[in-house]
Amino acid sequence: MKVYKVLFALAAAAVALSFRADACTNVIVSPGASVDGSAMVSYAADSHWLFGELYFRPGAKWPAGSWLDITEWDSAKPLGRIPQAERTWQTVGNMNVHQLIIGETTWGGREEQVDTNGIMDYGSLIYVALQRASTAREAIQVIVDLANAYGYPSEGESFSIADPDEAWVMDLVGKGSDNKGIVWVARRIPDGYICAHANQCRITRFPWNDPENCLYAPDVAEFARSKGWYSGSDEDFSFRDAYNPLDFGAARGCDARAWAAFNILCDGKFTYMDGDAEVTRPASDWLDYAMGYDLAGEMPLFVKPSRKLSVKDIADVMRDHFEGTPMDMRVDIGAGGNACPYRWRPMNFKVDGKTYVNERAIATQQTGFWFVGQARGWLPDEIGSLLWFGCDDAATSYLTPIYVNTKKVPECLREGNGDLLHYSPTAQFWINNRVTNACYRMYNAMEPVVRAEVNAYENRMMTEVSQFDQQMLKVYGKGSKGAVRKVLKKLTKFSVDNAQEQFAKWVELEETLTVKFIDGNVKAQDADGNFLHTQYSEGIPAGLTQPGYTERWKAAVARDNGAVLEVR
Repeated sequence: MKVYKVLFALAAAAVALSFRADACTNVIVSPGASVDGSAMVSYAADSHWLFGELYFRPGAKWPAGSWLDITEWDSAKPLGRIPQAERTWQTVGNMNVHQLIIGETTWGGREEQVDTNGIMDYGSLIYVALQRASTAREAIQVIVDLANAYGYPSEGESFSIADPDEAWVMDLVGKGSDNKGIVWVARRIPDGYICAHANQCRITRFPWNDPENCLYAPDVAEFARSKGWYSGSDEDFSFRDAYNPLDFGAARGCDARAWAAFNILCDGKFTYMDGDAEVTRPASDWLDYAMGYDLAGEMPLFVKPSRKLSVKDIADVMRDHFEGTPMDMRVDIGAGGNACPYRWRPMNFKVDGKTYVNERAIATQQTGFWFVGQARGWLPDEIGSLLWFGCDDAATSYLTPIYVNTKKVPECLREGNGDLLHYSPTAQFWINNRVTNACYRMYNAMEPVVRAEVNAYENRMMTEVSQFDQQMLKVYGKGSKGAVRKVLKKLTKFSVDNAQEQFAKWVELEETLTVKFIDGNVKAQDADGNFLHTQYSEGIPAGLTQPGYTERWKAAVARDNGAVLEVR
């Protein structure tokens, strides 16, 4: 076993728990790992301060001497300005018209690596790169050039970057206020494999002489040596261990989510490359690692899924709460009387001098927006660039398809239609939030009702998107200007109409949930959704039930206060 000569400069308290409460999760799928040959990136933008809306930036040509104002994505703080590019591409959310997708998760890193004088924060790097780059490799170069030229004021980041042909994962972090720029490494995901990251740097050792599959900063190891964070050879250098050392909190609160995604998509068996050999081992071999009990191992960066993956497979992974694992959030007493798989913040709590965790699963309450982006190389860019977009908690919200070449976004997703301090009855974020928060109070009864509606819509839309693609290909023909204009008009209508129709159905669903589950009761419905009533009155329910609480909850209450509550 090789010994890494990494010097861990972390305080004991930080080592014990370093959870991020505003954490995000990404899954990256290479073209060869999907059912239709598309590259995919999923992203949940999880922040207690982030509103769910769909960013829309039309492409443009800019006159010489134009400037671009840079505003910090997290805080809306003005950071400065940079020269505008001669031409920018249209972007919708985290995707552009050339089928380029970029997602991220933040992992912090060492405090001294933040450049407080920098201009290009991580959000600006994403959205400016989408405006300027056409491919994943171009995006990597744009990100590097901008951060090095103007400084990087954010914490460490993992970026998911994909185009129709390739998918990459990129780890980067700043050099501090006295060293403008970033250190970074990017690895191409082998075709047929997937990757996942969740607020913990994932790239450890990497190949130094394989530019087709690995790119990195020239000083990536030397900078760590200059700071005293590493003292070994280039070949033994681990980016993660130098710049984002693993601890209990990073494993349990972060890498556990990547493990959970792999566990689901690989059916409990990780197939990965060990040197030149493909190896398969049970996912349980990394369970102690994921739970933070044994940090000596190293979870694979890339794994081969057990089957070719669809958009629906990836969407449903984003709804995971560690179901069926020792971290299953439904089964301990923290789930309350109705098996609610959520724990309010903070991320840990203390009892009798011991610290305990509030689990952090992939699906979480503080999601602003989430998506699955599809880069579909067998279609022309005008049709192939597709973003499945949703708002709020992924477990009880739906994804609606938005063609990135649309000429406008739906009103329910428009920027400025509400925010976290101003309710809007026409905003998708707010109606999804109402449905989701309703479910939290009686989860085991209400979530199945909502999930059935989610599944019905997403499954129907995947069929309709496939049919619509074929219709648009016929209209597109050889790609004449007139044909393209017709295509863009039709895909705009498709994107807007479906989003608005589903929004209206979600408004109705919230009303149905209120009536059906009021006061802990469950009212019966027929196959068409009509509430059952007595023969004497249409306003008096028939078939009403009262499911009560889980057996675990009842046993816990009996143990806690049985002497008072026992019937004698």
